[in-house]
Amino acid sequence: MVIFSLRIMGTMQLSAIVYFINIERFMLPCFTKQLFGVDCPGCGLQRSLLFLFKGAFIDAFKMYPAIYPMIILFAFLLFGKFLKIKYANYITNVLMVTTVGVILVNYALKFI
Repeated sequence: MVIFSLRIMGTMQLSAIVYFINIERFMLPCFTKQLFGVDCPGCGLQRSLLFLFKGAFIDAFKMYPAIYPMIILFAFLLFGKFLKIKYANYITNVLMVTTVGVILVNYALKFI
């Protein structure tokens, strides 16, 4: 039973690795950039997530600096569904403002 579950686990990991290696072919283009010729505030998010899956954490930050506050926010919201946290609303608001602030600062710096 243990050997069978390990065999399934290895196959799942291998298929996940193959999936994330080939995912670059299926990335969506930025329609704002195609229509207007300028980046949108979300440009770089897909590539940043791809870098995270590949383990290139510094490259993920360079591609889209708001990726880490966004991950922290989503993780906190997910854990907040299962755990009772005393100041959950305050922490959520701080994380949202931080994430939006990093997105806007990054977007403004693209034009400089």
